[in-house]
Amino acid sequence: MNIKANDARRPVSIVVIGAGNRANKYLEYAKINPDKVQLVGVVELNDIRRNKVAERFGLDASQCCSDYKTFFHNPVKSDAILICTPENMHFEPSMMAIRKGFHVLLEKPIAQTLEECIAIGKAAKEKGVIVAVCHVLRYHPYFMKIKELIDTEELGRIISINHRSSVGIDRSTHGFVRGMWRKEEITNPMLISKCCHDIDFLLWLTRTRCHKLTSFGSLRWFHSANAPKGSADRCIDCSVENDCPFSAVKLYRERREWIANFDVPEGKTIDDVIEYQLHVGIYGRCVYHCDNDVVDHQIVSMEMESEVTINFSMDVFTLKDNRETHICLTEGEIDGDETTLRVKRFCGREETVYDFSDIAGTPFHAGADLALMEDFIEAVRSSKKSLATAIDVSVESHLICYEAERSRREERIIVF
Repeated sequence: MNIKANDARRPVSIVVIGAGNRANKYLEYAKINPDKVQLVGVVELNDIRRNKVAERFGLDASQCCSDYKTFFHNPVKSDAILICTPENMHFEPSMMAIRKGFHVLLEKPIAQTLEECIAIGKAAKEKGVIVAVCHVLRYHPYFMKIKELIDTEELGRIISINHRSSVGIDRSTHGFVRGMWRKEEITNPMLISKCCHDIDFLLWLTRTRCHKLTSFGSLRWFHSANAPKGSADRCIDCSVENDCPFSAVKLYRERREWIANFDVPEGKTIDDVIEYQLHVGIYGRCVYHCDNDVVDHQIVSMEMESEVTINFSMDVFTLKDNRETHICLTEGEIDGDETTLRVKRFCGREETVYDFSDIAGTPFHAGADLALMEDFIEAVRSSKKSLATAIDVSVESHLICYEAERSRREERIIVF
């Protein structure tokens, strides 16, 4: 199913299904490398997003479609499909693409249930196509450095890992309280939607399967029982908005943060869209009066088959928006926060500091989005048999996430 040797010099052709923020990040690779990959189609329900991609890549009407079912009935000829639809629309287009013989690059998480994840992996194997999942941490220079330090075994063997994902209060209220990831039935539980990256990273480091786990967490704060006296359904109408740390007015109108993904219709400005959201849209709602049901804090504790123990924490109530990792090994320790990585050796009490401040917060996850696309395109182009984020590898991290969620709900230890 790879490109034939006599055709190996032509660009890999791809179609994107779902043309939101993540899709456009990956498509930047096609813009930079037209000799390696060519976008030949876009499938997107939203007219604004579909037309923007079409204009950016010079696509004509025959290469544009609003519905993936219609597209697969008579698909544009291409080598691969990039799927970046909402999570509740991952499974069906993935299976359609695989059955048609397309290679697939699939935004995380894979699907909405473990059974769907496994089905996608099984179908890919039976059809002989590549399915890769967008776990970009494996391509990020900072996280790759941690992996390199561990794999050399210069610090001995891993004993334990403490890993924290600080989602950040602005990201959380925007996406997981007011926004599209607020309800499990629309997307997934919080752990899977936001933190399957983290679990994948931890499995990547330890190179071993989980033996048992337990998880705790809840929707502790963002519900109506905690609404301040005098609060309104919308921040714009609220008498206590000025003193609220979660104000949509402050976030969008005053600080102008998290507005990059607001769609701006023709003839309108971003300010028009902000005012619409504050007065009518879902993003103007009070965080205590939304319809959200995903957790706002969660911990997962794991014991691996190698006896390595892992403590993972997802925290919302913080101004940080990063990941912090502390790894204890037999001959030293590693401690990092995505900006600085400290390596301490027990013998001689030596310390080495790696500075990543120059790439922290830079576009495309410090180039990881583009590196992931590069790896996928090269796998399609050649006879390469494995990818860092191949579907079979990714299903394992999703298994941990779904089982951790089951542990949280059932209040029991899960043994594998």
